[in-house]
Amino acid sequence: MTRRHVRVVGAMLQNDQGRYLITQRPPKATLPLLWEFPGGRVEEGEDDAAALARELQEEMGVRIVVLEQVMHTHHEYPTYDIDFRVFRCQLSDRGAEIQHLRVHDHRWVALEEMGQYRFPDADAKTLARLLDLDH
Repeated sequence: MTRRHVRVVGAMLQNDQGRYLITQRPPKATLPLLWEFPGGRVEEGEDDAAALARELQEEMGVRIVVLEQVMHTHHEYPTYDIDFRVFRCQLSDRGAEIQHLRVHDHRWVALEEMGQYRFPDADAKTLARLLDLDH
């Protein structure tokens, strides 16, 4: 049986107070109610930046500017593999209201507060790198 490979992109959005946006997965989603960097799957024929912009528009009704890639990690779940890339992003409109269109909740959190939230394994790896815990 061939393992499924999924390419996923995430946004590292920071507000003016230095806090990062994390979102909570819906109760009926895969990995329900876990927290994550907002983003999602890259569709066939789509580039990473376009996928990320589309996902944040669909999930939260916000437009973003995708900047540089800051992290790349690979994670093996029991039945599929994730190729996960995180990009530094900015809200196009700093005053944009985050809507819960396809997310259960959201928070703006400081790096030192991230440990209070439960993340999927792929996001946890990225978070560890962000916090420089993997050295």
